[in-house]
Amino acid sequence: MKQPSPAIIAQDAVRRLPRIGLLLLCMLYVLPGFIGRQPWKRADITALGVMTELASGSVDWWKPGLTGINLEVDALLPYWLGAWAIQIAPAWMPSDFAARVPFVLLLIATLLATWYGTYYLARSPLAQPVAFAFGGEARPTDYARAVADAGVLAFVASLGLAQLAHETTPALAQLCFVALLYYAVAALPYRWLVPGLSACLGLFGLTLSGAPVLAVFLSLGCATIYLFDKTTVSDLHCRHRLRAAALILPTLLSAVLASKLNLWHWRIDLPQAQWSEWQSLGRLFLWFTWPTWPLAIWTLWRWRKQLLSSGLAGRHLWLPLCFVTVAATATLTTPAAERSLLLALPALATLAAFALPTLGRSLGALIDWFTLLFFSGCALIIWVVWISMQTGFPAQPAANVMRLAPGFIHSFSLTLFLIAFCASLAWVWLVKWRVGRHRAAIWKSLVLPAGGAALCWALLMTLWLPLLDFARSYLPMVSQTTRIMQNHPGCVQVYGLNPSQTAALRFHGNLTLQVIDANSNCPWLVVEGEALRTQPDLQTRTNWRWEGTVRHPADRHEQLHLFSRTAP
Repeated sequence: MKQPSPAIIAQDAVRRLPRIGLLLLCMLYVLPGFIGRQPWKRADITALGVMTELASGSVDWWKPGLTGINLEVDALLPYWLGAWAIQIAPAWMPSDFAARVPFVLLLIATLLATWYGTYYLARSPLAQPVAFAFGGEARPTDYARAVADAGVLAFVASLGLAQLAHETTPALAQLCFVALLYYAVAALPYRWLVPGLSACLGLFGLTLSGAPVLAVFLSLGCATIYLFDKTTVSDLHCRHRLRAAALILPTLLSAVLASKLNLWHWRIDLPQAQWSEWQSLGRLFLWFTWPTWPLAIWTLWRWRKQLLSSGLAGRHLWLPLCFVTVAATATLTTPAAERSLLLALPALATLAAFALPTLGRSLGALIDWFTLLFFSGCALIIWVVWISMQTGFPAQPAANVMRLAPGFIHSFSLTLFLIAFCASLAWVWLVKWRVGRHRAAIWKSLVLPAGGAALCWALLMTLWLPLLDFARSYLPMVSQTTRIMQNHPGCVQVYGLNPSQTAALRFHGNLTLQVIDANSNCPWLVVEGEALRTQPDLQTRTNWRWEGTVRHPADRHEQLHLFSRTAP
């Protein structure tokens, strides 16, 4: 028995979000974080170091690395993209910005794929709203567009997206290819060519980005949903079987590719039976996916009858659930929990969007007021701290900054100030529009969450950008190191450094690094703080003299010990 849809939507409620407004919101979210900042530790600077090595021809393109250091992610394509961008960039363009250009495009592609994936799922027969007795219900195409607009807003509003989506790491590449695969499986019942190409690109891209296991599980899960889709129309059911078969072939090819390139590496890290670790995972799920997870739960509750009574025919719910389940499982079983959970955000955004046609006015108002208070409060804190750093009033915020980042000297940038000021004015206008009298639209409850997330990210990447660069980059630490070396170190031996420290010394210090070797004549030696414990005799050897210890200004536990070679 077909269950009635819980969505009761009139045509007036599915008008499109103005395209210029949606475009400006996405650009305000995408561009800050890619422009004007230093590479951040740890994954960001590590990936940049690998890309720089590839662009210079220092390492094998099929085995990217840093001075013999094994990387955590067995990825190829993300490093290739950054290296190619560095090679073709003009000489005046900094290499770190050049490497970010393809990742800007990857994030834009992710937003587009999320919109179209949500759109085609909203076109599903079981996703349609209730038909009115005398007409006037939302037309399928207009309804799907409105839900897709809401899906993009929910995606942008996700708190965990901001930092990871603006780093030049394999995590962003994996997110883009997951979104492309998500669009492909959503659009397959309506189109063949573009979704087919998108499915191949998504599967091969995931495989070459260090996630072949995820590619296989996602593809097989979606193929299963299509195979067992209990659609009453026989010819449509036959087409679903063909589409399932179409997913299997590129999956097999991507598995063969992973085998040929030796990309099958299991890194299972099951949670320990400790309450603290489960608390940490719980907090990660709560804040990282906010505000999509409560709306997604509401969707599953309101659409539960269709979900349980239609078998796998309700693909507008089962397909997002498949992606969320695979990503959540990877989060619980791999060490890179945040980067695995990132892959669930496009599907969670779709589930959140399907909650909006079922929300009552009181619940929608609650979301608006909570969002207004939360993001306005966050923006106010950012402004107050910035004013305190500039003027010394109020005094306590500036004192807190100096305590957490000793040595930081704030500077004023008119350009960054104007961007932050305009973004704040746009937020005021958005709040005024939201509380004013206007026609209802199902995406209206996600306008403030998305706008607030974009505002706070833009403020952080403008007003707080010098502070964040000081605290989250290795530039201050490397500058201290090169000063001790009198800026003419020649080659430098290293011992115990992690990949991010190695990449930072090469990028910021332009140093030639070698692994510690008794036969080397390098005049300097840099040893990581913890690694010095395994070589305590370094300080007593006659051929090495301790010159000093450099600590990261925002992390006193991260330190480097410098030694110079003594005359024989």
